[in-house]
Amino acid sequence: MRDSMKQLEKMRRIIQKICVLLDLVAAVLVLVAILLSIASIVRDVSVFQRLLTDTSEFKRYLEQIFMLVIGIEFLGMLCRPSSENVIEVLIFLVARHMIVGDTTPYQDFVSVISVALLCVVRRYLRVSGEKQKEKLAEKNKQPDGSNEDVI
Repeated sequence: MRDSMKQLEKMRRIIQKICVLLDLVAAVLVLVAILLSIASIVRDVSVFQRLLTDTSEFKRYLEQIFMLVIGIEFLGMLCRPSSENVIEVLIFLVARHMIVGDTTPYQDFVSVISVALLCVVRRYLRVSGEKQKEKLAEKNKQPDGSNEDVI
C-alpha cells in the first residue's frame, strides 16, 4: 500500500513537471508569434502613409496592435499564472471587441458592464490577497501569540 502511494506521488510530480514544460513551450511559441507580428507591423512602413489618407486603415492597424497587446498579456499569464493575470487578459479581450469590432449600442453596454464587473472582481481579489498577506505577516511577527515588551 505504501509503495503504491509513493508511486502515485512520483507519477503526480512527473505529470506536474511535464505540465510546466508544456507551459514553457506554449509561452515560447506565443513569444515567437508576438516577435514576428511586431516585425511585420514595423516592417510595413506604407501602413503609416495609408493611415494619413484612409481612416479605415486605422481600424485594421488598431486591431493588430490590440492583438499584440492581448498576446503579450497572454504570455504574461502563461509565465505567471494567477487570477489577476487571467482577469487582465479578459479585460483586454472585451475592450478589443468593443473598440475594434462593429458592435451595436446594446453590445457596447454589455461590454462596459463586463469590464466593470471584471474590474470589481480584480479589486476584490487584490484586497482579499492583501488581507491574507497581512494576517500571515502578523502570525510570523508574533509566533507565541503575545506582543508584550520585556523590560
